[in-house]
Amino acid sequence: MDQLTQNLKDGKMQLLEVPFPALGPGQVLVRNHYSLISAGTEGKTVKDARLGYLGKARARKEEVRKVIQTAKTIGLKETYRLVMNKLDAPSALGYSCAGEVIALAEDVKEFSIGDRVACGGSSAVHAEVVAVPVNLCVKLSPTVSMKHAAFTTLGAIALQGVRQADLRLGENCVVIGLGLIGQISLQLLQASGVKTFGIDIDPKQVTAALENGAEMAVLREDPQLEAALQHFTGGYGADAVIITAGSSSTDPIDLAGTLCRKKGKVIVVGAVPTGFNRKNYYVKELELKMSCSYGPGRYDTEYEEQGIDYPYAYVRWTENRNMEAFTGLLATQKIRLNSLLSHVFAFRDATKAYDLILEKSEPFAGILLEYDISKQLSQKVTLKSAHTASPSSVQAGMIGAGSFGQNFLLPALKGRVNLVGVATARPNNARNVSDKFGFAYCTGDAAEIVKDRNINTLFIATRHDSHAALVLDALKAGKNVFTEKPLCLYREELEEIYRQYKISEARLMVGFNRRFAPLSIKLKQHLNAAVPSSILFRINAGTVAGDHWIHDPKTGGGRIVGEVCHFIDYCSFLTGSKISEVSALAMKDPSGLQDTVSISLKFENGSIASIAYFSNGNKDVSKEYLEVYNGGLIAQLDDFKELKISGSRIKKKYSGNQDKGHRAEIDAFIHSIEEGKAAPIAFDELYNSTLSTFLVLESIAQNGTKLHIA
Repeated sequence: MDQLTQNLKDGKMQLLEVPFPALGPGQVLVRNHYSLISAGTEGKTVKDARLGYLGKARARKEEVRKVIQTAKTIGLKETYRLVMNKLDAPSALGYSCAGEVIALAEDVKEFSIGDRVACGGSSAVHAEVVAVPVNLCVKLSPTVSMKHAAFTTLGAIALQGVRQADLRLGENCVVIGLGLIGQISLQLLQASGVKTFGIDIDPKQVTAALENGAEMAVLREDPQLEAALQHFTGGYGADAVIITAGSSSTDPIDLAGTLCRKKGKVIVVGAVPTGFNRKNYYVKELELKMSCSYGPGRYDTEYEEQGIDYPYAYVRWTENRNMEAFTGLLATQKIRLNSLLSHVFAFRDATKAYDLILEKSEPFAGILLEYDISKQLSQKVTLKSAHTASPSSVQAGMIGAGSFGQNFLLPALKGRVNLVGVATARPNNARNVSDKFGFAYCTGDAAEIVKDRNINTLFIATRHDSHAALVLDALKAGKNVFTEKPLCLYREELEEIYRQYKISEARLMVGFNRRFAPLSIKLKQHLNAAVPSSILFRINAGTVAGDHWIHDPKTGGGRIVGEVCHFIDYCSFLTGSKISEVSALAMKDPSGLQDTVSISLKFENGSIASIAYFSNGNKDVSKEYLEVYNGGLIAQLDDFKELKISGSRIKKKYSGNQDKGHRAEIDAFIHSIEEGKAAPIAFDELYNSTLSTFLVLESIAQNGTKLHIA
C-alpha cells in the first residue's frame, strides 16, 4: 500500500510503498476512501520542513534547547547523528479520514467488517490503510457521504469550541478567523440558534461566510467593525468570541477583548498567542477558555490508546461523542459542506494539493484526497530476496524499531548480520528502517517475523508490555532472542520464561549494556574478585511526565521495572555475585510514581550495594555516578565518560566520549552465536537481576522490608 510522507530534513514529499499498519488491541483497520488536508496545521508542518536548518531552529525553539542539553551529555558528534536520524525519516501527514473497516482487533465488539466510518487522530493519516483506536472512530449513517465524513475531525474541533462557549438559544457569538474550522463553527452556531458574526482578513472568506448563512461578516480592517458589532448586539457587545484564527500576532485575542460584552467569554480554538492587553479583560471581567482539540479524551492515553471511555453521565461530550454528533448533523443536513469542499485530488497527485496550499495559486477551502479503492494492496513490502545462510550465521529479524533501536541497536547490527525482516507498528517507520539498514522486507505483523524460517535470531525493541510474549514466542520457535530491558513486567511472566528457556536450545539475552561499556571492563579489571565490594550508585534520573507510557503499570511497568533493572544488574556484574537480599524505600509522591528510590542489595559473596535512583534532581549534574570500594581501592565512574582508580599503589584515570556499551553487547551476542557459545550473560544472572527488580517493588510496598532470594 502507499502512504504520503514528508522528509523533515529537506521537505521532500512522496507516496511511499509501506506495509499495513500493525493492528493493535482496541483498534480497527480501515481502508481509506477520502482523507482531508488541514490547510492550517498541515500547511505549517510542510512549510517548516522545507525551511533550512536555521529556519527550522527558529520555528522549533523548544527542540533546539533539548538538542543543546543532549550535546552537553553525549557530545556534538553523537548528538548530530541522532538529530539527522530523526530529520531524515519519512514523517506521516494527516489526521482526518473516512473509509471502510477491513479488519478488527479481537477485543473490538462495537464495529464490524464493512462498516463505513470516520476516523481522527494521529493514526488517521493520508494512507490507503490506517489502524485507528475505537475511541477515534465513529460509524456513519448511510445518508452521509464519505467525502463529507472526511471532515469529521475538523468538525469535532469546531464543535468543541462551540461547546466551550456554552451559549444559549438567541445569544450571539463572534468568530474570528473564517478558515475551514471557522466556517464550520459558524454553521454549528447557527444550527443551535445562536446569532453569528464573522471576522477575517481575507475578503473571500468573509464572502464565503455570508454565502453559508452567517448573519453578518466583515473584514478585520473595516473601520466600522466595532460599530457594526455594537449594532448587531444592541449595544451590549458579543456574548462570546470564538477565535479560530492561526496567527503569531496578539491582535485576535485583543480584538476579542474589545468586542466582548461585560462578563462575556473568549474561547481560543486556533493557535494564537495569549499575551493580551489586560485592560478589557480586567474591566469587563471576561472569561478566557482554551478549547482542546476534539474534546475530552484528547491526548489522554487511557482514553485514546486503551479505549477506556469517560462515564457518559459525567462527561457528556467526549471527543468520540463530538465526532459522532458532527456526523449526525451531516446526516440531518444541519451542516452543509458542499460549498466548503473546493478541491478533490487523486491520492497519486497528493503533492500537488500541498503545492496549491503553500503557493496559494488559487482560492481553496476544504481539500480532499481520493483513494482508488479498486487497487490491490499488499500487506508487506519486499525489497530484496532473503538468502539462506549457514546455521552459525546470524539471520536477524527485528520487532520494534523506534528511536532507541535506530540509534543504538541497528547501527551495531548493520554490516554485521544478515538483516531479513523488520516489523514496526507505523508503516512509514518500517519502510524507513528497511531502506536505511538493508532489510529484505518490512511488515506491520510481528508474528510474521517470529514465524519466518529464514530468521534464526530475533531482536526486540518494542514497548515493555510486549517483551515477555515475544520472548516466549521466539524461544518456542527455537530462535535466539535479544530483548531490550526489561525482560518482562510481572513475576509470573519471569517464571514462564524460565520454564521455556530450560527446555529450549536457543540463546536469550537482555540489553543490560552497561556491563559491556569500555570503562566497565577497565573498572572490573582493577577489582579483586576474592574480596567483597561496597558500591554506591547514584542515578540523577530526571523527571518523566506522569502521563508517559513508562509509568503505566500495564504498558511500561514503571521506572523501577523499566530502568532501575539496569543498575541492579550492573551492581551484580561488578560484584561477580548473585543478589541474595533486597530492601527499598520510595519517597512519597503525589502521583505515586515511585521514581525517587533508595535500594539496598546484599550479595551471596558478602558484597553490598546502595542504589540511589532519584528523579528530583537537576540535569546540570551528570546522570550516573558510581563508587566501588574494594580491598583498599576506590573506583569512581562518572557517567561512563571518566573513570578514576585510587589505591595505595595505583592512581589511574581513564576518559573519553560517553560509551555505555551498546555496540559491544551486540557484538558479544552475535559472536556467541557464530562461535556456538553460550550467551554473554548467563540466564541465571538475567533471572536473578529481574527477580531482584520485582522484589524492590515488593519491599517498597512493605515499607522497606528485607526480602530474601532463596
